Amino acid sequence: MVYISGGNELLDPIAIFERLGVKAGARLADLGCGGAGHFVLPAARIVGDKATVYAVDILKSVLQTVTSKARLGGLNNVKGVWANLESYGSAKIPAENLDFALLINILFQSKQDENIIKEAVRLLKIGGKLLVIDWNQNPASFGPPSIDRIKPETVKKIARDLKLELVDEFAAGIYHYGLIFKVN
Repeated sequence: MVYISGGNELLDPIAIFERLGVKAGARLADLGCGGAGHFVLPAARIVGDKATVYAVDILKSVLQTVTSKARLGGLNNVKGVWANLESYGSAKIPAENLDFALLINILFQSKQDENIIKEAVRLLKIGGKLLVIDWNQNPASFGPPSIDRIKPETVKKIARDLKLELVDEFAAGIYHYGLIFKVN
């Protein structure tokens, strides 16, 4: 498997969505989606055309790529949203509206992890779930430098401080960990 675009090719979105409980009709945002649409496109198929999947990124070119891929694939339920996730309130998605928020392979790219997680939580309704997947500490010949990787314990502490409940912890493939939190 080749490491490209944050390593998302190493992750199986369908298995992850099954574990998360994503179903038809759910409202979901992939925060820091990247241009491949690796999670956005499968999510859009699962939730169906009566629901919305928000593709959120700081790069407008990435959003154009993802929304174009969605249209070409006959998926009209993907909405691109430009946002700097490090700034609270920047994602122009109604607060407390989402069933699921995804933070996949983005926390290692920032030193503002708490702000990013706080922004994700702002978007989730009561009972909504936050999925965090990021690089584990295992050495690999690819991926971000170990010093940039955020430890799951750090994510759990931030989540506790934000009153989130940890409902699942798992190995998301060989190189990543997964954490699922619920808003109470």
